[in-house]
Amino acid sequence: MKLIGKHLTVDMYGCSFEALDNLEFIKSAMLTAVKEANMTLLDFSSFKFEPQGLTALALLAESHMSIHTYPELGYAAIDVFTCGAHSRPDKAVAVLKNFLKPERVKTTNIKRGDFGSEKDMKPKVKISVAPLRRIRNTGARVIKLLSRSK
Repeated sequence: MKLIGKHLTVDMYGCSFEALDNLEFIKSAMLTAVKEANMTLLDFSSFKFEPQGLTALALLAESHMSIHTYPELGYAAIDVFTCGAHSRPDKAVAVLKNFLKPERVKTTNIKRGDFGSEKDMKPKVKISVAPLRRIRNTGARVIKLLSRSK
């Protein structure tokens, strides 16, 4: 099966409380990232939590981008999933880094739909016969021991 899309999960640590708790700032960052990364915005939805934090979702023609913020921890969890070759999820992440200015970033790149060869798609089953063999061998030894005592 061919590669369907690119999915970047990004953990940003050490962001400012103010940036992570400002819905208009996050919306501006996301819309800029969408534009710079050559993505097509279909809809934008968000929710501001009390006393702090927010969730924002950009529904894209190519898939989606989401941000969940934890201002009290200085942490943002970001997802950028795109299908097709023309969008640049890595560029979107770079734009978000410029806005949020994290101290540390952890990015995981997932290739969606890429199972490799057909052989890779089959479930891997591991069977261990060693415990069964041990029981059988123990049983044989007990029978041998009992037959000697006669």
